[in-house]
Amino acid sequence: MESFARPRFSVVIPAYNEARFLPRLLDSIDAARDRYGRGAGAVEVVVGDNASTDETAAIVQAHGCRVVRVEKRVIAAARNGGAGAATGEILCFVDADARIHPQTFSAIDEALATGRVVGGATGVSLERWSPGIAAAYAMLVPMIWLTNIDTGVVFCRREDFETVGGYDESLRIAEDVRFSWALKRLGWRRGQRLVRLRRFKAIASLRKFDEYGDWHYLTMLPRTAFLFFFRRRAADDFIDRYWYRPDR
Repeated sequence: MESFARPRFSVVIPAYNEARFLPRLLDSIDAARDRYGRGAGAVEVVVGDNASTDETAAIVQAHGCRVVRVEKRVIAAARNGGAGAATGEILCFVDADARIHPQTFSAIDEALATGRVVGGATGVSLERWSPGIAAAYAMLVPMIWLTNIDTGVVFCRREDFETVGGYDESLRIAEDVRFSWALKRLGWRRGQRLVRLRRFKAIASLRKFDEYGDWHYLTMLPRTAFLFFFRRRAADDFIDRYWYRPDR
């Protein structure tokens, strides 16, 4: 197996009290490492532990991965903190409750090797379907088609991450959308594009739907937009409860 002074990939995982979900993500990363042609040593995992109070850090360390403690309770800060400690040439960002495709690293390598790609995402498939979940998915698909901005495993070269300034820590939500837009603008200037690796989707968790109901997204998104533009204090309270609640 090849060894590397510097990893080819750094997988950065923002995590707050993710002891329940992290093991299955880390196992899926191990599977993708084993399938990667350059060998498992070419992939490192760095978890930005966003002030967790559970066993998140212990689980990560037991799995042989690195942990960076990030006290600022903002998802963007956890992403940036992990990226700042990462050493790989290519940065990959994935949520702690997801699972990645076994061919993820090979697919990203192939896309970036063309020289025509600034970065992109794998997109996601869902753990289960229902009418409500399908309706929520249908709400998001047109925007993905129009912008080519997707979720799942989001990736770019390290130098491009630094060029765009990483994730915007002034945003408590939608920092991933802002980051992808910044990458897209950088690509425009170079004649490069964002790419969606739709054959290699991550599997997204549906824990919010399990908790709030399969139809909740259809009212949650309009409500969030209304509060954000017209009732900022109420919006902050809602964001705290939905994305940052301390009892998760």
